[in-house]
Amino acid sequence: MTAPATIRPRRSVLYMPGSNARALDKARSLDVDALILDLEDAVAPHAKETGREQIREALAQGGYGHREVVIRINGLSTPWGAADLDMAIAARPDAILLPKVSSPADLERVAHKLNAARVPGSVRLWAMMETPLAMLNAAAIAAAAANPETRLSCFVMGTNDLAKETRAALVPGRAPMRPWLMTCVAAARAYGIDIVDGVYNTLDDEAGFAAECREGAEMGMDGKTLIHPKQVAPCNAAFTPAEADIAWARRIIAEFEKPENASKGAIQVEGRMVERLHAEMGARLVAIADAIAARTS
Repeated sequence: MTAPATIRPRRSVLYMPGSNARALDKARSLDVDALILDLEDAVAPHAKETGREQIREALAQGGYGHREVVIRINGLSTPWGAADLDMAIAARPDAILLPKVSSPADLERVAHKLNAARVPGSVRLWAMMETPLAMLNAAAIAAAAANPETRLSCFVMGTNDLAKETRAALVPGRAPMRPWLMTCVAAARAYGIDIVDGVYNTLDDEAGFAAECREGAEMGMDGKTLIHPKQVAPCNAAFTPAEADIAWARRIIAEFEKPENASKGAIQVEGRMVERLHAEMGARLVAIADAIAARTS
């Protein structure tokens, strides 16, 4: 029983403002799966150029270890977007995060520039899902991943912008947003890409943050975007498979791999009926757990 070969943990995805050199340096020591070095919302207009240069220098220096490094650029329709993209093309991060994606064409424009510049395919595109049109076009946007040239590998939910654009309330449990969140989860899964949840804005509400992490995990999100290092540990805990679940997955996989079960679609394990699909689900769970265990700082 095998899992996809490109499994990568994305439990904790921390925004770091590109204009804050100290934050960019501190990020090298944080127990986080991915970093979004931000040039958009976290950087004031007068600091965009400084942020761009500091991110360039930080990536040139390196030292981020296992952490997936993503640059969030400004939209190409803004005064800063073109220069941001040029810098990102030269810096070669793990991914470029495009804000306010509302249609596949938004991704295709950036992908065309990357391909024309002969940027290696290992540099991926992530899409911010934060507009009403993005919610209506989620399936079409995710379907862009079927074309390798678009490089799409992850959705990032922009719940603050989505609340602003739709006038939906940001309330505990996120009832107004759940249909959109689940629509994006379904679209991501349909086309084999990851999806990470939006940020939690209240830093001193540990119980509320933990609850929203659990909600995201229950929805099927791969992880959550974060706004402060103090959120990393509880977020990692929420999105790390439980030891009991890992052991059960390994047991199911082992049973289906026995020669006598090779042609069976369902078997009994410890008094419970399990189907082959449970072994396939377990293979991914084990792969995530193994990838987390294999991380080195």
